[in-house]
Order: sequence, then structure tokens, then C-alpha cells
Amino acid sequence: MSTSKGNIISVIGSGLIGRSWAMVFLSGGFRVKIYDSQPGQAASATQEIRKQLKEVEQAQMLRGNLSVEDQLVLLSSHDDLSQALEGAFFVQESVYEDLETKRSVFQEVECHMGESVVLSSSTSCLLPSNVFSKVQNRKRCIVSHPVNPPYYVRLVELVPHPETEAAVVDSTHALMTQLGQAPVRLRKEIDGFALNRMQYAIIAESWRLVAEGVISVQDIDLVMSEGLGMRYAFIGPMETIHLNAPEGLEDYLKRYREGMKRVLSSFGPVPEFSGEEAKSINQEICDLIPSDHHHLSARRQRRDHLLMGLAKLKK
Repeated sequence: MSTSKGNIISVIGSGLIGRSWAMVFLSGGFRVKIYDSQPGQAASATQEIRKQLKEVEQAQMLRGNLSVEDQLVLLSSHDDLSQALEGAFFVQESVYEDLETKRSVFQEVECHMGESVVLSSSTSCLLPSNVFSKVQNRKRCIVSHPVNPPYYVRLVELVPHPETEAAVVDSTHALMTQLGQAPVRLRKEIDGFALNRMQYAIIAESWRLVAEGVISVQDIDLVMSEGLGMRYAFIGPMETIHLNAPEGLEDYLKRYREGMKRVLSSFGPVPEFSGEEAKSINQEICDLIPSDHHHLSARRQRRDHLLMGLAKLKK
């Protein structure tokens, strides 16, 4: 059960990320109030959460010490924002990734909350200084960016507003750790945070290699899933290079510094990700994985089960 000062967490937004956050919070024994501005959406979300929890239970991947039914008792849906926020010590915003929408949400949320309540955003790359610009008390604001789907992939990037108090970062880190997530602290805000900056670099070079006819879509994915991904699932890039030379990082740089610089200097410009190039790559991947709902849902379910299995293995 919760060891925090409060036991109610409000989730604002009942889409995929909001539902996933709700499942994570429920697994920790917290009472979760989920809200959506569209009437009836939050209630529908609770039914979807019930379905998903039953599925993960059947797959023996349910998180936490409580049964599905015990977790669901802690969940409530709300169409009224003030009711959804009442009693909460932590608010996790998970609305559509639109700056003005998020600004408006936090401006309204702040009107209902006490000074000690942490206001957290799920934004994947919007800067905290922009997201929280309409909040009066920005000392309690923080971005808690999950990796999709957060129930299976446990990393959470914690990105403070320039005015965020250190105690807020510490308490959010403690909460995420208590929930079984893997929080990392960014010392300052930067466009794209850490994960998406790394992810976009990989996507861009993968795109260039396919677009230039160097490699197929199928094989570039194998480069990651059967190569780099196997390694990076357990150790990061810095530890990798530290282990990949007999005497560690300095030895690695002596051996490979010039080669790395040469290859990096050959990288092309940022792709446009549009036009005929995008159509061609899209067709190639659709030939491998049809984009209809049935095939994509099946692949996502397979992905989620593999990710949970990997999370268990890493423990």
C-alpha cells in the first residue's frame, strides 16, 4: 500500500497513457480518480482498464500485491474536475500532446488544488517551462514522461521546471520507485528530453539507410532487435563502450575515436519524413505488417507481453 502522505492520485485524461498510468498507480495500492473532459469517456476508460487488468492477470503479468478486483475497487471515474481532484496529493496529466491544451488544463487544475499538491505532466517532449507557463506556483510542477506502454516499460523521465523545488523531484522519484518504475532525473530541461533525443537519432539514421537503399526495413529492424537492442536491454551505451575495450572507456576512445568521428561526419541531413520517400518506406513496412486494426493490435499485444517478460527477467 501507499507509504506517501496521501493515497489519492488524480489522472487527467483517459486515453492510452492515462489508462496506463492508472494501472500503474493501482498496482501500488493507490486510490485513482480518472477524469476526462468528454462526458462518459472516463467511465469507458475504467471498463478498458478492467479488461486490460484481466488480460495481464491471465498472462500472469499482473503488477503489485493486490488482486485485480482489489485494484479495481480503488478506481473511480469522474466527469467533474473538482470531484476528480478532491483529496489528491499527486496529479498526473495525460491529455493530448498539444501545448495550449496542456497549459489550459494545468491552469484550471491549479484553481482546485492546495499548494503542496504535485502537478505532473506526461508530455513526451514539450518543455516544462512552456507546459506550466500559466501555473502560478511552478515550484511544485514536474514532467514525469513515461515510455509507452508505461505498465510494461518502467522508465520515467523526470524533468523539472526551472523553478521546481528539489523536494518535488525527490518525492516524485520516490513515488515512481515505490510503484516499481525506473525514474531518471534530468538536471535541466532540454527539447525532447533524453529518451526522445536518443530515439530520434536512431530513427533518423535508420530512415536514411532505408531511403538511400543501403538496407531494407526488415533488416534495419533486425539490426536493432537482434543486435543493439539485445545489448541495450540490459546495459546502456556508456557502459557498453566501457566494457567493449580491455581497459575501459579511455581505451575504447583511443581505439575507436577517429572511426566514430569519421562515420558520424558522414551522416546525412535530418529527413523530411514525408513525400514519396515516406510512401515508399510505409509500403515496405505494410508489406511486412499490414496496418489494419487486427494485425496492429495483435503485434502490440505481443510487444507488451515480451516487454513484461523482459522486465521480469531483468529483476
